[in-house]
Amino acid sequence: MAELALAARALRPGLETTAAFVDVQPPTVADVVAGLSGADRSAVVVPVLLSGGYHVHVDIARAVDGAPGAVAARALGPDPRLAEVLHDRLEQAGADPRDPLTAVVLAAAGSSDPRSVSDVEDTADLLQRTWAGPVTTGYGSAARPPVPEAVAAARRAGAERVVVAAYLLAPGHFHDKLGGAGADAVTAPLLPDQRVAAVLLDRYDAAI
Repeated sequence: MAELALAARALRPGLETTAAFVDVQPPTVADVVAGLSGADRSAVVVPVLLSGGYHVHVDIARAVDGAPGAVAARALGPDPRLAEVLHDRLEQAGADPRDPLTAVVLAAAGSSDPRSVSDVEDTADLLQRTWAGPVTTGYGSAARPPVPEAVAAARRAGAERVVVAAYLLAPGHFHDKLGGAGADAVTAPLLPDQRVAAVLLDRYDAAI
């Protein structure tokens, strides 16, 4: 996450970035936004999240609601540039995009919010445009199917090789779980990559 902030600053000299979190660790988005608002400073909250689920539509929306000068941008995904990064990570993992018998399971963290699931499915559709084999989705929690079930379904459908494309920004709990999903290979997370920083800046620009 720190590398992403640095990449955004490098692409946009003079832009001040401040980290905040919606879960697990401080400082919270609400506290950071309240502090900036109390100092009469405007703020754009850019969700460093790949889809628009509860954190975007509830936590972040609540943090900016009523805070003078604060607005929220939309989530990073879906975006064609994220699909490009996924494609590159798959090739780096040894997968052949021209092989119709190599299936891809796009593995997202998961959310019970149908808007988040829809965003992930849209990303799978973007990736399918450059992939000969089938691209399906799987989730680490909340949504269905779980990644291991999606991998098994791809094999039953005739895939000779199944590769999990980690639709995750960084290493952590969900990426660690993917190694036990039964796939032939698992890709690295999306970061670090300057294309993700470019998407972040586009979300920022759109919000202001």
